[in-house]
Amino acid sequence: MEKNQKHDPLWDVYHSSLGERDGVAVINISKNSVSSSLLNNLPQLTESAPEASFITQEEIKIAKLDTLFDSLQLNGKKIYLKIDTQGYEEKVLEGAVNSLSKIKGIQIEMAFIPSYEGALTYETIKQKLEGFGFKLMAIENGFYDKKTGKQLEVDGIFYKP
Repeated sequence: MEKNQKHDPLWDVYHSSLGERDGVAVINISKNSVSSSLLNNLPQLTESAPEASFITQEEIKIAKLDTLFDSLQLNGKKIYLKIDTQGYEEKVLEGAVNSLSKIKGIQIEMAFIPSYEGALTYETIKQKLEGFGFKLMAIENGFYDKKTGKQLEVDGIFYKP
């Protein structure tokens, strides 16, 4: 990411995972890298995508968005937050309770059938975001089982009116 950031003065890179606390965490690294998660996977994930199996673990920094938000100097700007954290979306929201009042739009991964232990379902994430004043405006296709065609996850796009 640093390589890409060097060519764009408006892009800042932070080496931290977002979550419900400040500190360190252990992330499970997947073979395909895009399925890496702070949560353990469920059989559904590797059945539909064998390349998503975990091959190692790594200690990483984790921080609440509420801790970082003011240092980002975003006050007065229209903020669009993308959350794609492989089942850890609830924890990101828990660490962003104060920041959510300053965010206009959120794109978030939502599972119809969870791929990770403890991941929230589509309905629960939708209810949580509605509780913060966001309205679901669009849904984009996401991860699906290539063998069965079953839709497993979608991205929900939420905005505050």
